[in-house]
Amino acid sequence: MDSRQLRYFAAIYEQGSLGRAAITQRVAASALSHHLARLEAELGCALFRRKPRGMEPTAAGRRLYEHARSILKAMKAAEADLRQSGERVSGPVSVGMSYSGVKAIGVELVSRVLRDFPDVQLALTESLSGAALPHLLTSDVDMALIYNPPADSALRSEPVLEERMVCVGRPELIGAGDAPLTFTELLELPIILLRQGVSARALMDDVTLLKKIEARARLQMNSVQAIVGSLEAGLGCLIGTRLFMKDQLEAGTVHARPIEAPTLSRTLYLCHLAARPPTFASDAIRALILSLVRHEVEEGRWDAQLLLD
Repeated sequence: MDSRQLRYFAAIYEQGSLGRAAITQRVAASALSHHLARLEAELGCALFRRKPRGMEPTAAGRRLYEHARSILKAMKAAEADLRQSGERVSGPVSVGMSYSGVKAIGVELVSRVLRDFPDVQLALTESLSGAALPHLLTSDVDMALIYNPPADSALRSEPVLEERMVCVGRPELIGAGDAPLTFTELLELPIILLRQGVSARALMDDVTLLKKIEARARLQMNSVQAIVGSLEAGLGCLIGTRLFMKDQLEAGTVHARPIEAPTLSRTLYLCHLAARPPTFASDAIRALILSLVRHEVEEGRWDAQLLLD
């Protein structure tokens, strides 16, 4: 298997036919067919089902495409990185962040990249907290700020900060005072959960407590807008961070109370794929992200405890 075979295979997969793939690769369809046949012979399995109107990937073809996409992206990044290593920092860098991360540093990150690294092509992906991990594992992003990632040898994770969770809702629902709610009292409230996708751990560190909350939750939603609207309408309360509901807290439409006995927290990590070496550009963006996070915490705009060295 070589890079050309993978490139041709990926083109056939994405275009759905030999003819359309041949046009994108600027080679004859017969040449693509030849390379595909050799690749299938080497792997010992069919990668496509030939149909009158195109090519349908088999299960093996779908699995290979996930590998091929990651490999080809890494090869392209390595080529660009080394070719320009003696010049200005340049090249594509994709970053994944949760809604809270984008709220805290997203605009400043984009502004600083445009100013300080004009030759870097930044792609910023916002997702719900638990959805950032799949984006990284499928190589859709080069790095991601992820809450409570699993212990996985495929990941290289560095702790960034720890956030205390609070209960947010209308004062008439959760109480207007600032006295902490106990965990037992919290479970008696109509909780609305932000669904975390494949990584429910993104809500908090303690999985045992999380399961108790999930069992008592009134609603689970994937929409930030729907949750904000529901909280303001008094339909329930949220276990989250002050940053997540910062605008609404400052406007006074909702109120926040600490949680104790026990306290709830979550830890934010900056994660990379262990098998993918960093580029000059990704190293520069990593350093910038950590610098921006540190600044926001030290200035008191991100209510958290830094874990950075």
